[in-house]
Amino acid sequence: MIVTAPPKDNNDRPAPSIALARSLLITEIFPPRTGGSGRWYWEVYRRQPREAVVIAAGTTPAHEEFDRSHDLNVQRLDLTLRSWGVCGVENLRSYGGILRSIRALAKSQNVKAIHCGRCLPEGLIALALKAWCGIPYVCFAHGEELNYATASRELKWLAKRSLNGAEFVIANSKNTERILRERWDLPTDQVRVLHPGVDSKRFVPSPRHESVRAALGWGNRPVVLTVGRLQRRKGHDQMIRALATIRQDVPDVLYAIIGDGDERERLEALVAEEGQGAHVQFLGEVDDETMVRAYQQCDLFALPNRQDGEDIEGFGMVLVEAQACGKPVIAGDSGGTAETLKEGETGRIVDCRGPEALAAVVTELLTDKPLREQMGAEARAWVVSRFDWDVLAAEAGRLFAELAGARR
Repeated sequence: MIVTAPPKDNNDRPAPSIALARSLLITEIFPPRTGGSGRWYWEVYRRQPREAVVIAAGTTPAHEEFDRSHDLNVQRLDLTLRSWGVCGVENLRSYGGILRSIRALAKSQNVKAIHCGRCLPEGLIALALKAWCGIPYVCFAHGEELNYATASRELKWLAKRSLNGAEFVIANSKNTERILRERWDLPTDQVRVLHPGVDSKRFVPSPRHESVRAALGWGNRPVVLTVGRLQRRKGHDQMIRALATIRQDVPDVLYAIIGDGDERERLEALVAEEGQGAHVQFLGEVDDETMVRAYQQCDLFALPNRQDGEDIEGFGMVLVEAQACGKPVIAGDSGGTAETLKEGETGRIVDCRGPEALAAVVTELLTDKPLREQMGAEARAWVVSRFDWDVLAAEAGRLFAELAGARR
C-alpha cells in the first residue's frame, strides 16, 4: 500500500497535542515504504506539533517525491543494516556511521528526547547516544521483532540492553506488553500500551457500487479480502486451501489479495495446485484510494494469521481499517489480533493453523447477509470509539511529554 500524504495546506488538521520538547523519531520504516509500523508512525507524528518533532527516516527510491507532499521535518538517512548484530568489523563500522549521523542531526536540531522505531537496530543507536550525550529515549515494540531478536544470543543480549535502557517501552498491544513482561522481564511500570489506529474520516462505509466492483474485477461475486504483505504468518495459504470447502456453499466466491512480498510465487503455485485459479485474485500493491474502495466493496475481510516459527502478527491494523469501513472481520488466534475486534460482535477469532475452521466461519458469514450487516455496523462503531488516530495521537502526545520530562 502506498501512503498518500495530505496536502500541506490541510485546514482540518487536528489540534496539536500536548506541547513537546523537540523529539527525534528514528525509524528505518517510514512512508513511502509500506508496512503497518510505518503507517503508525506517519499517522501519529503528523498529528504532533511540527516544531516539536524531527524524523530520521530510512531512504527509499520514492522518498523525495513523497517528502515534497508533506510538511513534516523528515531527514532521510541510510538506516539499513545487513545485520542487527555488532560482531565483526563491518557491522561495527555500519553502526558507527549511523550513530555519527544521528548524533549530528540531534545536535543540529536541539533534540531533547529520542523515539526508536524498534529495539533493534534503532534502540541500540539510541542506547549509545544516551551514553554519549545523555539523551533519554523510548522504544516502540511491535511483537514480531521481539521474537526475531531471540534468534541468537547476541541479538537477544543487544535487544535486552536496548529495552532496559529505555525510559519506557511503547507496546502496540496487550499481547506485546505480555511478551515484554514474560519473555524480556520488563517491569509493568516500564511498559505503556498504545494501539495503532485508523483515520475514521477516510476509512468509511460506502454503499455497494457496481462500477467500482467492476473496476476491481469483482462483478457481483461474493468477495473475501485480505490486505497485507505476502508473508507466511499472514495465512494466505490457509485461505486458499479453505476455498474448496467454501465453494460447496458459495460456488462463485472470490478471494482477493492486496499486497506483495516474498511469498507470492509460492502462493501462486498453491493456487494452481488447488485448482483455484478462477477464485483467487492477486491485486499486488495498490494506492490508498484503491485500497479503501476494496475495503468498502468487499463482503468479508480476513487476516488468517498464525505464528510462523518466532514470527507473529503484533496487532493487525488492517483489521481495524476493514471494520472502520463497516466490514465484519476474521482473524487468526495468534499475536495481538484479538485486541482489534469484539469476538462474536464485530468479527471472529479462528484457529488458522489449518483451513477447516476458517472455511466454516467464512461460509457461515458469506451465507448470512443480515448477520454480516449487523456485525459491520457494530464494527464501525467499535473502531470509531477506540481506534481513531486523533484520539490515539493525543494519547501519544502525553507519552512523549512524559519522556521529555525524564531528561535530567
